[in-house]
Amino acid sequence: MLRTVVIRLLAMIPLVFLVATGVFFLGQLSDVDPAENIVGPEASEAQVAAVRQELGLDRPVLEQYTDWLSGAVRGDLGQSLYTKADVATSLIQALPVTLSLTFGGLLVGLLLGVPSGIWSALRAGRAGDRAISLFATVGQAVPGFWLGLLLIFAFAIQLPWFPSVGYVPIDQSPGGWLRSLVLPSISLGLIAAAAISRQTRSSMIGVLQQEYVRTALSKGLSKRRVIVKHALKNAAVPIVTVVSFQVTTLLGGSIVIERLFAMPGLGQLAINAVLRRDPDVIQGIVVLTVIVVVLVNVLLDLSYAWLNPKVRAL
Repeated sequence: MLRTVVIRLLAMIPLVFLVATGVFFLGQLSDVDPAENIVGPEASEAQVAAVRQELGLDRPVLEQYTDWLSGAVRGDLGQSLYTKADVATSLIQALPVTLSLTFGGLLVGLLLGVPSGIWSALRAGRAGDRAISLFATVGQAVPGFWLGLLLIFAFAIQLPWFPSVGYVPIDQSPGGWLRSLVLPSISLGLIAAAAISRQTRSSMIGVLQQEYVRTALSKGLSKRRVIVKHALKNAAVPIVTVVSFQVTTLLGGSIVIERLFAMPGLGQLAINAVLRRDPDVIQGIVVLTVIVVVLVNVLLDLSYAWLNPKVRAL
């Protein structure tokens, strides 16, 4: 188990390097000039050139890249060209917001998706199964931002139960933190719930047809025990796989949801950085996102080994 973790973490180093390098050089293809954004459209050519020189944007691209890479290796991700804020500090401040929203959405997905998938599998082919399948299909097609707008209208405007925008840090008010996450988590999590429900249904139908399930039921074991202890555990590997995919999807979807609910997370930071072409901020977000995705996949490998000892990570 330890060997698997070490191998995955070591593999993260070249992956982060390749992704960050690709994003850096792709960013050079953008026609957005940060210097022009800073000085404004009325500035003269001389003023723009002076700002470019001050920011180091007039240097060769390879020199800019090597400077950034040498700093990143030491933990220095640079500064924002616009706010002069340290990128690493900005990421540390924004990361708890995005992680809270991502795992809030994942919790909603699991609480709705797994039980509904099991319930649907137990009634395969019946009206209840068809209804759940229909809702899951619609759920995967509904845009998260549209659902978020409906939730804001219903539960923040018509029924002022939850705030419509903003984020409260948990160290300031645990209750306020929870209330600020309810609507965005539901907006983000219902799409994940639909995917998890479909996969749970498919996996459970296959497992419930196995001989050992029928044998356990014939021996007098309760249906609930057979489903939870035997069937669900054996169906869990593909469910865990789709859950890991949903974590990545939720991280990407949080960009739109954070914008909609005015939450100061990585999504908001990424949108501003891309629109202004703030290279160090973009690079820092990419590196952090890759690290989070790799760690999620490491946890996935460990869960495979826990659920099924025959599964061994390569």
